[in-house]
Amino acid sequence: MTKWIQNINCPEDLKKVPLESLPEVAAEYRQFLIESIAKTGGHLGASLGTLELTIALHYVLNSPEDKICWDVGHQAYVHKMITGRRERMSTMRQAGGLSGFPSPWESCHDPFIVGHAGTAISQAVGLACARDLKRGQEKVVALVGDGAMTAGLSFEALNHAGHLKKSMLVILNDNEMSIARNVGAISRYLNKVLTNPIYNRVRGEVERQLQKFPRLRRLANISLEGMKHLFVPGVLFEELGYRYFGPVDGHNVVQLVGILKDVLALNSCCLLHVITKKGKGCEFAERDEEKGHGVVPFDIKTGEKIKGAREDVPHGISFTQAFSDALLKLARRDPAVVAVTAAMPTGTGLHDFQKIFPERCFDVGIAEQHAVTFAGAMAKRGLKPVVAVYSTFMQRSHDSVMHDVALQRTGVVLALDRAGLVGADGATHQGIFDIAYLGSVPGIILGAPKDEFEMEKMLELGLESSVPFAIRYPRAHISKLFDELPKKSFQTGEGEVMFDGSDVTLLAIGSMVEAACKAHTLLKDKGVSVRVVNMRFIKPLDEILILESIEKTKMIFTLEEHVITGGFGSKVLEFLEERRLGQILVRRLALPDEFIEHGSRETQLDHFGLSPEKIAASIMKEL
Repeated sequence: MTKWIQNINCPEDLKKVPLESLPEVAAEYRQFLIESIAKTGGHLGASLGTLELTIALHYVLNSPEDKICWDVGHQAYVHKMITGRRERMSTMRQAGGLSGFPSPWESCHDPFIVGHAGTAISQAVGLACARDLKRGQEKVVALVGDGAMTAGLSFEALNHAGHLKKSMLVILNDNEMSIARNVGAISRYLNKVLTNPIYNRVRGEVERQLQKFPRLRRLANISLEGMKHLFVPGVLFEELGYRYFGPVDGHNVVQLVGILKDVLALNSCCLLHVITKKGKGCEFAERDEEKGHGVVPFDIKTGEKIKGAREDVPHGISFTQAFSDALLKLARRDPAVVAVTAAMPTGTGLHDFQKIFPERCFDVGIAEQHAVTFAGAMAKRGLKPVVAVYSTFMQRSHDSVMHDVALQRTGVVLALDRAGLVGADGATHQGIFDIAYLGSVPGIILGAPKDEFEMEKMLELGLESSVPFAIRYPRAHISKLFDELPKKSFQTGEGEVMFDGSDVTLLAIGSMVEAACKAHTLLKDKGVSVRVVNMRFIKPLDEILILESIEKTKMIFTLEEHVITGGFGSKVLEFLEERRLGQILVRRLALPDEFIEHGSRETQLDHFGLSPEKIAASIMKEL
């Protein structure tokens, strides 16, 4: 039974709670959050870590007038609850339910939708500049995880904000450091001094009086700040133009309220360093931060996953596991093979590689652009780098692929995990644009395997390639449908005919090969003769198979788990236009040209006409 949170439906309700009772509020939110995510799944650890900090922010700020920029948004579950969405937490990450990230379409308390790291400081600077130009008075806060601080965009924004010196607060949520000496009695005392209005009035007055005497002003500042720098590791931020405060205990909600009030009252460009524990209050999430980061429904007592809770019921190994197995096999054979990831060794299947070849595995942090440029430089020196990144995050590296790999004529393998629909993570994470954003890179090779055999062969081809070689594969398990089929080797740009037919041709790529084969069976029962081609490569296309299909059948359908604009089907149309074959009847079955929200992958494939049944129905309608 909750005493407080059942009556908190907006930040104003929270402010009615006595300050000394906020730890009770935090305890209630923590229990509610754990119980809620145990049923729905979601990002548990990050929101538990920022729980007290979120309460303190809403206790001090006046949202939505004051703005909180989240970086990244999976820290914001308690924010959602405080801002009127507690009763809808049971719908988290489900079709038609709450997004797993902040969303302006859900609430006026969410300034931006945030699923990619490194954006908050840039957004906060933009809001602060807009406020000043419009003569506003609102506070602007960016809450940034320490992982997001590794993003290049964060440093670009830090540099700009320090130069402009706009009134804004960056909160560095540091859940990697343990709470050590700097958060003891001395640090608490120093922060009381540093946020004390008298101290800051003295500092401000000294600076104003000594404007005409730069050397004296510098000496005065040294006197005022010197003692602080003996204890506080904030020199970097001070040099960038910030007033640095911290580190402070991110789980002492009462203390946080006082510090936030004092720091925000300065109306200066400030950075508050807060130490938190990811997964705080949930034993298994505290014990294993990576497992507690994104969770499926689980048993609260044991932390064990509830059977049947996963979106993808496996009928074979996952594509990620197939990639991991193939990479290890090839790396054992060739010491030049190295792996690069951007803070996701487990998610991308590199955890085993990291354990077995630690000196050949490089985790660069949330810095996808650097990952690709770094890999390109290694390739220049004769290594064979494989950059394993989710498709949605590789978007950030487009210029690095173009300028630092392709233009340099170097070979780097881009392993694009989660290519296609991703389910509950929704619009920010859908990997449905990679063919479009990589397809224009001169010389690049784009492949999509249907099973583990093709995964290994494509990876082998990629490691010997002198140009960038991208392999896209979905968040799914490999179908047993292909187990009994013969395994024939192939070269770059070579497809295969799965079934021959005389009425229509299905040109399928990657995850859609299984759907095409099943649609073939459904249509065969209706008397339709269907030719199924596993194209394997989007660039270069197997032109011979396409031309054969034109000769043998009346219509061509292209199938892809990608947006229709600039995708595989577009490549086929471009080829036909080049060959002056524009009169050939081609229908593209793909995802719509839009951002797709959260929901199960299977449901969305069916909704957008890419299930075997819907594919068969589309063909029957055309015929």
